[in-house]
Amino acid sequence: MKIAAMIGSNRAESYNKQLVEYMKDRYQENVEIDILPIEKLPFFNQDEELNPPEIVKEIRQRIKESDALLFATPEYNGSISGMLKNAIDWFSRVDLVMVNKPGMVVGASMGALGTVKAQLQLRQILNARGVGVLTLPGNEVLIGSVQNKMDEQGNVTDEQTIDFLDSVVHNFVHWCDTVLK
Repeated sequence: MKIAAMIGSNRAESYNKQLVEYMKDRYQENVEIDILPIEKLPFFNQDEELNPPEIVKEIRQRIKESDALLFATPEYNGSISGMLKNAIDWFSRVDLVMVNKPGMVVGASMGALGTVKAQLQLRQILNARGVGVLTLPGNEVLIGSVQNKMDEQGNVTDEQTIDFLDSVVHNFVHWCDTVLK
């Protein structure tokens, strides 16, 4: 199964980027995670949506070719990042490439709540008309105090978090197999 991933942070040492890289490596036997370069997207401009820049066309095609989506969101001021919202805006217009695709939401933060506010907002956005991403209820990944659960190489080291992540990814892959057939 091919999963297109959008990471809502462009920080070099982003915990969310490290989490997706960890998932890409750990679950490579079951899924292929394609990290989309959404940080290269220009600001969404409705004047350009019918003739978008090449990077928009490239990412749109990669989403179209994927079986599912993965959204990794940091939490900025209780919300998702502008970069992630911008990407969703580009791909929810004209050619609706996200509609009815299964989606998984993950988030990691240094705070105790692990991006809970951002994920609530993101799930609302994913449910919007034109976006229409399907998410599996009760399958949230909220990694709080992530700085204590990852090593310097970006590997998750906390056994409870690893077990939970394994369970959620397993549930998601099983659900996708059911939804996609």
